[in-house]
Amino acid sequence: MVEDGRLIWSLESEKDSFPRNGGLSVVVVVESLLKLESPPDAIAVGGWDKSLAGFESSFEAGYVGLEPPRLRARSVMGVPCVVGTSSHERSHIFMSLGMSTAASADLAVLVWEGVIGSFYRVHGFGEHIERIPVLHGPGHRYGFLYCLADPRFPGGDVPLDVAGKLMALAAFGDADQASDEAVRVVGAILEPESAFTLKKADFRSSSLWNCGFEDEDFRHAARLLTDRIFDRFLEAATERLPAGLPLLIGGGCGLNCEWNSRWMSCGHFVDVFVPPCTNDSGSAIGTAVDIQNALGGGHRLQWSVDSGAHFVHDAVPAQPWRDRRADPREIAALIAGGAVIPFVQGRAEIGPRALGQRSMLASPLQATMTQRLNALKGREGYRPIAPCCREADFDTFFDGPPDRYMLYFCRVIDDRIPAVTHVDRSARPQVVPPANARLDDLLAAFGRITGVPVLCNTSLNFPGRGFINRMSELLAFAETRELDRFVVDDRLWSRDG
Repeated sequence: MVEDGRLIWSLESEKDSFPRNGGLSVVVVVESLLKLESPPDAIAVGGWDKSLAGFESSFEAGYVGLEPPRLRARSVMGVPCVVGTSSHERSHIFMSLGMSTAASADLAVLVWEGVIGSFYRVHGFGEHIERIPVLHGPGHRYGFLYCLADPRFPGGDVPLDVAGKLMALAAFGDADQASDEAVRVVGAILEPESAFTLKKADFRSSSLWNCGFEDEDFRHAARLLTDRIFDRFLEAATERLPAGLPLLIGGGCGLNCEWNSRWMSCGHFVDVFVPPCTNDSGSAIGTAVDIQNALGGGHRLQWSVDSGAHFVHDAVPAQPWRDRRADPREIAALIAGGAVIPFVQGRAEIGPRALGQRSMLASPLQATMTQRLNALKGREGYRPIAPCCREADFDTFFDGPPDRYMLYFCRVIDDRIPAVTHVDRSARPQVVPPANARLDDLLAAFGRITGVPVLCNTSLNFPGRGFINRMSELLAFAETRELDRFVVDDRLWSRDG
């Protein structure tokens, strides 16, 4: 919901422990209607493709297309209303455009995701958009390499959750050490005009087929593919976009922290902006901005990252659970002693990164904490754990661009935080602003106890599900994982007395 250029709320179907990357659900539609105090002036509907074999049919404005929104006069409950629709492609462009503070009327937008892989020269804040195609389906190609090595994957559509896993594995590889076969496979993945012509069965003769994730050459191939995809887009940028433009990034590949850091340091763009909901979790926002702009309301959007749903108190913890005031000094001491603390406050974050609203917090001082947190979350052991720290302490522990949304890789320059240091000494830290008082106070208290004001910060969720957002499921999560404490707003709940 957008009102007078301000984001009021953004609800995502995967949140509240629904499946990751879930489609629009009845639950979200009903919750949206219940939040409205009056019928809306306009309803914005994003376009999509229908999966009809042999037909090129679409829903509303379709998946791709740069045509301006289509507006229709309708009524909702007898009240006049405008219904507007624009493409999914435009949703990524206008999501990044609306959430950015870039003042230039001439800028570049990169949309790269499972299907789209293009730059856009945007003039007049969206009045004129020129598409510059680079590579179809960069996200699909990236995830395909993971599926090629996965003996459990029989073929078919590339799952949406594997690209992040390949990003973690690429840190173990060295492109210069890739074998001739790995180089050939990477070239074959990048060669087809359409990413969706790639079939796992066509690679059956390769040594990477079903080789598993521990295979050294596969990890070198992951690093090589990471480099090759980025280099192709960088080459297109330097050849077809003038230097000195701001760059805005949309699409699921905007969650690749290494690529974001490379864009920041490549020197071709004056500034780089990546929204915290750069993947499809922000496409509804982008469509709303597009329709708002078409109706004369402009492309700007005032927003906050904590614009998700309020926490649902649908249960009261019974004995042996008891609550007391959440004292940051006590919580910091518990974490320093090895406790993992689910930490809930306020409204949920928009986008896929937990930023202290729906998080699990732990000490980064022991390397074993990485494995423990991954086990609690049901994740692979090679996946890194992200840190959070206060603005004033960032330069002590990290070298790289400070960011509030965990969207850039930095180099860890302090050996005291092994649980958040990946194999290549990278980390994607969240810089906590002073306005996030509860987390800021907790970091300060942990620093006074340990001398290290840094915490592990990973999302609070069941495997394959969005953030936990209700008390009943938080209780179930804690009890099934033998966690004895959690925090909800200003209350610390404990079952150890």
